[in-house]
Amino acid sequence: MKIPYWSIFFIIFIFLFSFVGHFFYHQSPYLLNKEAILLPPSLSHPMGTDRLGRDLLARVMEGGKISLIIGVESAIISSLIGLVVGVTAGFFGKKVDKIFVIIVDLFLTFPTFFLLLALISYINASVWVLIFVISITGWMTTARMIRSEAFEITSKPFIKILKIAKVNKLKIIFKYYAPLLAPIFFISFTFGVGGAILAESGLSFLGIGIMPPQISWGTIISEGKEVIDIAWWVSFFPGLMIFAVIYSLINISDYLQAKTNKKESFA
Repeated sequence: MKIPYWSIFFIIFIFLFSFVGHFFYHQSPYLLNKEAILLPPSLSHPMGTDRLGRDLLARVMEGGKISLIIGVESAIISSLIGLVVGVTAGFFGKKVDKIFVIIVDLFLTFPTFFLLLALISYINASVWVLIFVISITGWMTTARMIRSEAFEITSKPFIKILKIAKVNKLKIIFKYYAPLLAPIFFISFTFGVGGAILAESGLSFLGIGIMPPQISWGTIISEGKEVIDIAWWVSFFPGLMIFAVIYSLINISDYLQAKTNKKESFA
């Protein structure tokens, strides 16, 4: 499988667009202009304006910061939780693994998005609250994949010899497990970023995620749903950004997975 250069390019571009774009495009994402309400895309407003006359390009840039921060931070935390829990279950087995199965089954009893809704309904949403909530509801898939691979590594003869020789457990995990589990971790991370961005967008679209004056791609789409019949651009451009990020991450994840499978077939 070829390296997904275009997907990597899009991801880099969208990050630069969101975090560096305001140095080159000086419109304010918060400035109200009653003379520019719901203007279509033009040279003066490349993505048009919203129903309060605010420049949409500036708002998509600003919203991208929060959406990407939530996506990346949530994916890092949930992937790390999944890694630690999965390796612990796979390495120690027996009672630890039984506890792992009970906890994972308990979390998986409820669909993830409905669990998010339940938690957010009792907590005032903010960026860090959303990161925390999305993280603790999104680690199970990573943990199950890591656990399965960790069990396979644990069954290898050299690991058994190291255990018999009473080599430090942390040394075994970091020296022998970590390199073999790294591809799965990165695959899970790429999926996690996309899933977190979608989760945040869904919550903000429903009006229980990021709250004004803060901006995310989800809040812009939510604002655009009321004028979708006469101003398609308000929801289209933030939706396009979400699509581009998710599509690119899926391509990168598929490439990593194919490369990992190829290595395993030669092992």
